Amino acid sequence: MLLLIGTFISLLLLKVPVAFTLLISSIVYMLANNLPLELVAQRMLAGPDSFPLMAVPFFILAGNIMNYAGVTHRIFFFANKLVGHLTGGLGHATVLACMIVAGMSGTAIAEAGGLGVIVLKAMKEAGYEEDFSVGVMASASLIGPIIPPSVPMVIFGAIAGVSIGKLFIAGVVPGFLMGGAISTMIYFKCRGNTKLIRARTTFPEFWRAFKDAFLSLFTVVIILGGMIGGIFTPTEAAVVATVYGLILGLWYKAFALKDIPKMLTETSQVMVSVLFIVSAASLFGWVLTVSQVGALVTDFFTSFFTDKYMVLIAINLLLLVVGCFMETIAAISIFTPILMPVVMSFGIDPVHFGLLMVLNLMIGLLTPPVGMVLYVLSSVTKIPFERIARVCTPYIIVLIFLLYVITFVPELATWLPNLAFADR
Repeated sequence: MLLLIGTFISLLLLKVPVAFTLLISSIVYMLANNLPLELVAQRMLAGPDSFPLMAVPFFILAGNIMNYAGVTHRIFFFANKLVGHLTGGLGHATVLACMIVAGMSGTAIAEAGGLGVIVLKAMKEAGYEEDFSVGVMASASLIGPIIPPSVPMVIFGAIAGVSIGKLFIAGVVPGFLMGGAISTMIYFKCRGNTKLIRARTTFPEFWRAFKDAFLSLFTVVIILGGMIGGIFTPTEAAVVATVYGLILGLWYKAFALKDIPKMLTETSQVMVSVLFIVSAASLFGWVLTVSQVGALVTDFFTSFFTDKYMVLIAINLLLLVVGCFMETIAAISIFTPILMPVVMSFGIDPVHFGLLMVLNLMIGLLTPPVGMVLYVLSSVTKIPFERIARVCTPYIIVLIFLLYVITFVPELATWLPNLAFADR
């Protein structure tokens, strides 16, 4: 056990890629305990051999297609017409657009990269301060993996054996709360600045924007309505979203059939790294079970804590720190098999825990030194990484406060999925 943990930590400190860290430390343990190496191939193949995991490449592909099809631009234009007249209007439009796009892409990086270019350009032209614009875009992009669909929740559900449909629906209320919290901050930051207030949109203008975005908005209805109505599974929803995105792109004449191979190539590049991590994590999770690390962690928690909320506070603190140093998919792949026995032993709802894990790690996307959203926006705006991190600090504080509200009020995450799946 010490050899396993020691090898794992040493490789991480040497900055070995996480997938190789998981693979090498597992093989070292197996060699030390004379376990047959044939199990390496078996366990690595078993990891991604999962029907729910098929949703991941399709949701990533759907997000790429939506960006190519100009869907994000149409949705932001519609959101601006809807709420742009409020104090800090373009900030509210950014949040609303992120919430709508969240129902299509499922990743924060996709929102920050795809929608970020459009939003930051519009806010700069409207006279918003650059720091303010970047802070709003960075924090709002985190809503993407909370409101369904969500790639991190698919990974968690596949590893933990939790209903992905329930995990998806569990993110609806917290996602709206995140949007409300960020919009509240925007209002107070912009209050009193009359330069940022524009005239209310006339009904003809709003109607034109709505008609232009209607087919794009209908994507969310298809995905969520189909899953809640039991018409198709999350995996099937991902396929439907991909096909619908292709139809939209061709309808809008945003791309031609010859552009599809490029989209597939970009999606494949992302998926290779994701599935390699999942494969290596499958082997690592099996080794953790064999070495009794999970039992050791459970014993540690049960010896120090008797209340499930104290356990959740401790796990939140752990995951917030982990999110500062580790990429989301890797963190979920590593810590889910370790923490799930603890969660089950304290009677914590796994759907509630899954939502908390994803939210913790989303906050990590805004925290140095491995804040991926910060890096994406830095490359888009050419603003130094450290400056963006400083701008995001107030939003991080608000999101952590919201995290603990959801921790102590689990019904915010569990009520809607229990209602939607009551008869299933």
